[in-house]
Amino acid sequence: MDRPSVSLVLPCLDEAESVAACVTEALDAMRAAGFECEVVVVDNGSTDGSPEIAAAAGARVVHEQRRGYGSALLAGFAAATGDILVMADADCTYELDRIPELVAPVVAGDADLVLGSRLDSATMRTMPFLHRYVGTPVLTFLTARACGRRVVTDSQSGFRAFRRDTLPTMGLTTTGMELASEMLIRSARAGLRITEIQMSYRPRVGDSKLSTWSDGWRHLQLIFLLAPDLLLIGPGLLLFGMGVLMLAVAFVKPTGVVVGSLVWQPVFFSGIALVLGLQALLAGAVLANGSSMAVPGVKRRFAFVGAASFPGRCTLVGFLTAVAGLAINGVMFAYWLTDNGQPLSELGLATLSQSLIIVGSTLGTFGLISRFMRGRSVQASIATPRGADDRTPTTSGLHTAPGR
Repeated sequence: MDRPSVSLVLPCLDEAESVAACVTEALDAMRAAGFECEVVVVDNGSTDGSPEIAAAAGARVVHEQRRGYGSALLAGFAAATGDILVMADADCTYELDRIPELVAPVVAGDADLVLGSRLDSATMRTMPFLHRYVGTPVLTFLTARACGRRVVTDSQSGFRAFRRDTLPTMGLTTTGMELASEMLIRSARAGLRITEIQMSYRPRVGDSKLSTWSDGWRHLQLIFLLAPDLLLIGPGLLLFGMGVLMLAVAFVKPTGVVVGSLVWQPVFFSGIALVLGLQALLAGAVLANGSSMAVPGVKRRFAFVGAASFPGRCTLVGFLTAVAGLAINGVMFAYWLTDNGQPLSELGLATLSQSLIIVGSTLGTFGLISRFMRGRSVQASIATPRGADDRTPTTSGLHTAPGR
C-alpha cells in the first residue's frame, strides 16, 4: 500500500525570521521519510515579506484575509491536498523534523488525532511561567472536563496530526487560538482516538502574537459553550441540592443549629440557593441544547428544552408551584388569626412558601420567555424565503477574530 501524502499547514503573521527554516526543516524530514508532501503557509496579513520568503523556501502560499489563528488554519486545511494534515507554528518552536514520528500513529491506524506534548521539555526560556504553571494546566483541566475524560496532558499544543477525512467529524468553526481547545473537545465527543507523544519545545524566533488574557478568555468562553456543565449545570445542581437540604434542616431545627456560642439559621440561605440553582440549571440546559457549538452528528442534550410543549409545561409547573407557595402562606395567615397558642415551625414554613413562590415565578417567567422566543423563531422561519439559508460555510465567511 502506498504511503499517504502529508500536508503541513503553517499559519503565518510576520514570521520572516523563521518561516524559511520551518519550511526547509519540514520538507527535508518528510521527504527523508518517503512521504509525498507539501508545506502550506497561510499568510494572515504579513507586512515583512514572509509570503515571499516561504515561497522561495519551497512552500505553497495561500492568503487568508480574516485575522486569527483559527481562520488561518481553517484556510490551510481547505487548501491542503494531503491525506494526513499536520498543523504547527512558523516560529521554530516545534521540532518539525519529527513530523514522521508525529504522523506515525495516524498512518498505522492507531490514532485519529496525535498531539506533540511540550510540557516535559518546556523551560522559562521557551514558555512563560504563567503559561506553563497556570494557563495551560487550567485549560487542560477544563478541556478534559469538557471532553468527559483526560485525553492529553498538554491541550494547548499546536503541533498536531490527523487524517483529512476526520475534519467533517470535528466540525471546527472558531477563528482564534481557541481552535486548539475546540478541536480536542469535538474530537473526543465524536469518539475519535486521541493520543500524544513527547516533543521538545524550542525558544521562539521573533515576536509572539499570543495575547495571554484575551486568548485565554476566548478559550474559556468556548469551553463553557461546549460544556455548560462546568459553569452552570453542575454548580446549579449543587446549589439546588444545598437549598433543599437547608430547608429540611430548618424544619427539623426551626430554632436554628447551635454552633458553639452562635445559632446558625440555614433557612436564610436555602431560598437563595434554590433560586440561583434553578436559574443555573435552566440556563445550562438551554445552552447545552441550543448552543451553536453543538457537535455535528451527536444528539443534542436536554432535548426536552427544544420541544414545542416545553414553554407551556414550564409555565404551568411554575404557576402551580407559585400557587402552592401562596396556599402555604394563606394557611399560615389563617393559623395566626386563630391564635390558639399551638407551636408552629413558622420560619421553616415561611421559607418554604417564599421559595415556592420565587421558584414558581422563575419557572413561569422562563416558560413565557421561551414561548415568546419560539414564536419569533417560527415567524422568522416563515418570513425567510426557502433556500435562503442553504449555504455552505466557507473559509472566507468566518467571523473576524483578533490576530495571533
